[in-house]
Amino acid sequence: MGRVILPGSTIGILGGGQLGRMIALEGRRMGYRFVTLDPTPDCPCAQVSDRQIVAAYDDVAAAEELARSCDVITYEFENVSHEVAATLAQQAYVPQGSRLLWTTQHRVREKSTLAAAGVDVTPFHPVESLADLEAAAATLGLPLVLKTSTGGYDGKGQWRIDSRDDLTRVWREASGVVQATSGAELEFAQSSSSELAGQPEWDVPFIAEAWVNLECELSAVVARSPQGEVRVFPVAENEHKNHILHLSIVPARVSEELRVKAESVALRVAEALDVIGLVAVEMFVTKDGQLYVNELAPRPHNSGHYTYDACATSQFEQHVRAICNLPLGDVTLWSPVVMVNVLGQHLEAAVEAAGYLPPNAKLHLYGKAKAAVNRKMGHLTVLGSSVDAALQQIEALGIWSE
Repeated sequence: MGRVILPGSTIGILGGGQLGRMIALEGRRMGYRFVTLDPTPDCPCAQVSDRQIVAAYDDVAAAEELARSCDVITYEFENVSHEVAATLAQQAYVPQGSRLLWTTQHRVREKSTLAAAGVDVTPFHPVESLADLEAAAATLGLPLVLKTSTGGYDGKGQWRIDSRDDLTRVWREASGVVQATSGAELEFAQSSSSELAGQPEWDVPFIAEAWVNLECELSAVVARSPQGEVRVFPVAENEHKNHILHLSIVPARVSEELRVKAESVALRVAEALDVIGLVAVEMFVTKDGQLYVNELAPRPHNSGHYTYDACATSQFEQHVRAICNLPLGDVTLWSPVVMVNVLGQHLEAAVEAAGYLPPNAKLHLYGKAKAAVNRKMGHLTVLGSSVDAALQQIEALGIWSE
């Protein structure tokens, strides 16, 4: 059944970004206190927490201090050292453990684990040499996408290969990127932690994935508690610009059959990976109706921000409920909704728009000290009688015009 962490207890968060901030905002309303560990002073989460430990994510001594300060510990993004998470698990209560973190930090491990669990994933091929990349092109066909196995987000660490003439050039470029990094991310996979003993070795630096004839992208956020209680939030339809999430549209504009299938796949992932807390399952829908899992995020997710305003329980409250082993909340969608990201280039206009936003629009800003192009600074949710009505209101604001 697992232990129950009651209100009044202290929750530690590895990471101090906007996800941690929104977890803390919801958790404080429920009566919890918060300590965050993040290397940036006055980070977004620290602004709403009781205390911040300013330290690097791989600082074991700082992690031990966090363990002494908290009743339960969670993480708000997956690029923290799983070794630190494993250390914390030995000294504190970390219900998510480090296995899920270890799995989702590495694309080959993630997809191999999902495939072994019977989940349809984007066809892939592990790559650690030019010969492997050539074999991937022969097996998967062209075009294909080469990605770094670790790190990378919002399109970073990815290369599209359209012809065999591109293979050598892309391999040289990609290899140079990996060699220029510290290598710390790749070292995460080499832990001798007893929790990870016996795990197959899939620790190659790259993954090649088949190019998908895409119809749309979906995601579903699932919560699971130590008691095994599970809830899945309504499926979102996601649109990206320049590889960065732009819009999440709920209900997704797909058939009811496909929505039900996407929810079923997400629930299967949560059960197969023994998730505690949240996992966001991102999926591709092909033009011929196939559904493939693209990637996972073992935490609250950008595409679940709509739940803050449009659901009976937000993903952030649900995460607190799950890691504290409280009964999970109702995930009913109250209204059609569209979430749109506010990036650095949109911030000034979004702030000015706060003076005339319609009453069904909710602006959320993250408290980041410096705006930069394509940096996520906040989001806007618009609730409406339909998603089309909400989309029209967002377009009318003119903030996101090209």
